[in-house]
Amino acid sequence: MSFLQAVLLGILGGVGIWDSRVMGMFMIDRPLVLGPLVGLILGDIQTGIIMGASLELVMMGIVGIGSATPPDTVSGSILATAFAITSGLDISAAIALALPIATLGQIVGTLVRTFNGYFVHMADKAAEEGNYKGVEKALWGGAFLFFAAYFALVFSGAYLGSSVISAFVSKIPPQIIAGFKVASGMLPALGIAILMQLLTNKKNAAYFFVGWTLTALLGVSTVGAALIGTIIAYVLYQNYLNKPVAAFASDNTISDDLEGEL
Repeated sequence: MSFLQAVLLGILGGVGIWDSRVMGMFMIDRPLVLGPLVGLILGDIQTGIIMGASLELVMMGIVGIGSATPPDTVSGSILATAFAITSGLDISAAIALALPIATLGQIVGTLVRTFNGYFVHMADKAAEEGNYKGVEKALWGGAFLFFAAYFALVFSGAYLGSSVISAFVSKIPPQIIAGFKVASGMLPALGIAILMQLLTNKKNAAYFFVGWTLTALLGVSTVGAALIGTIIAYVLYQNYLNKPVAAFASDNTISDDLEGEL
């Protein structure tokens, strides 16, 4: 990997961590977006797309709730994809490496948030003095710290780590690589399970078993199950739109009957 490519990946890491913090919500921090961008930078878009889609399944349930700092999807996605491309690492093994890398990014995120306490006090002091420019400087100071930390993490991992990872991978016993492949097969299911834990309740649990029946018992493809799910969602949406109209019509009928009796 060239120095310029490592710099571009570092910038991508900084921009990705800014998503939802500075620029709004453009989904740049999602593996589905980061994977193809890494592939574009490193000249292997196909592997980038495969890695991005695979890692999205693993990390789609990772969300930050309250003050909790979840594993970092940005550094994990970028470096795992970069290693898969530059080191010739098997995609299954690269996916298995994504979570340890994301955990390292989580530690970095915790440290950044700790140091950002300085900018919080800086902003409070500026607000008390009515110094709006001071508040702005404090906000940008915290944002810059995030960018710099994740730029350094991704850049150093990409530029210094690719050769180290290549040598490391060549010495890994085949049994360990096979274990990585087995683990990577379980990780997408784990990611979906985490997401289901957030979304599933008694009202929509039945739809999960409908999907399982279609794919596991009837042999319907994933695309076919998605189309059936889309049709069900559309029917439910139309019924939801018609419910208020039906209720309103029912209320008018009742009121007309009462007026007739009076």
